Amino acid sequence: MLRPHRITPRKPGPPKPSDANPLHGYKTSFCEWTQVIGLSAQTASMREWALGHFIAWVDERGLRHPAEVTRPILQRYQRHLYLLRKKDGKPLTYASQVNRLTPVVAFFKWLTREGHILTNPAADLDLPKAPQRLPQHLLSVEQVSLVLNQPDTTTPGGLRDRAILETLYSSGIRRSELAHLKITEVDTERGTLMVRLGKGAKDRFVPLGERACAWVQRYLLEVRPELLAGETLVLFLNDWSLPFEPHQLSALARRYMQAAGFKQGSCHALRHACATHMLDGGADIRFIQAMLGHSELTTTQIYTHVAIAKLQAVHALTHPARLERVQSVDGPSAGPEANDAAAALLQALAEEDADESKPN
Repeated sequence: MLRPHRITPRKPGPPKPSDANPLHGYKTSFCEWTQVIGLSAQTASMREWALGHFIAWVDERGLRHPAEVTRPILQRYQRHLYLLRKKDGKPLTYASQVNRLTPVVAFFKWLTREGHILTNPAADLDLPKAPQRLPQHLLSVEQVSLVLNQPDTTTPGGLRDRAILETLYSSGIRRSELAHLKITEVDTERGTLMVRLGKGAKDRFVPLGERACAWVQRYLLEVRPELLAGETLVLFLNDWSLPFEPHQLSALARRYMQAAGFKQGSCHALRHACATHMLDGGADIRFIQAMLGHSELTTTQIYTHVAIAKLQAVHALTHPARLERVQSVDGPSAGPEANDAAAALLQALAEEDADESKPN
């Protein structure tokens, strides 16, 4: 078993030469506007971080006003990100490049709309397109169990960490969603949790399995009262009685995965595992889409490759290009009563959605 240790919080760095650049004033107003229109604080923080890097880059080139940034300048910055190397010598992934460029595009769109510049130099900027790749470091059910068993649950920190890992794997929620999860949003009796203002500023209900509920309940009874040092409703607290930061949760998950013998891994690996194992178990992809909070079905389809055995079985049962008819092993199909019940449920949900859409 791996004993938990304290996670050192990030400290603000020293002032940078570019901090005096007037573009930071525009950046601050833009990030405030981001939250005014209802986007999450995390989105605003991400935009502030990405624009900070961009402003540092343009400051080195003597640019101090939005009107001085042209389309060729933005293309040079995009090429800079493409050629940039991390500390380990590896290039930025396509996703990382897009994460840095997308806030810049939104920033100049806002500058144009607010009248700070006449034309938008980022209007037709082509963002990098990441190749469709399968997720790496997919964990089997046995491997996930090995990771979950790493925390020393005889200690308060280990019990808390086990509850965190179980919640991530059972619910498939994002690390940022878990970091903001409140005790009032988790119902261990009913086996559900509510994600408030998830990605896309949307709320959603997510099921929480019995085993995860049991560990969360133990954490609430045995550990959280000891960690609680103020008035906060956040569910999981770190060793300093503060809510976890997302990067702290990643460090926590990575540490236990390394202890289990896996070189890489993070909170997202458990999210992947949740989706793939449900698919292997026969869950409809549309239910998994709703559970994960995906706005587009194509986002969820990246998980389907691990369910190849099930896909082959379905293909044999349904595809017309087969040698012989194969009898289904799933039992009789749903009858009229089940279909009527499903239709009634969908109709009720549609009416509830319509009621929610009405102005107060």
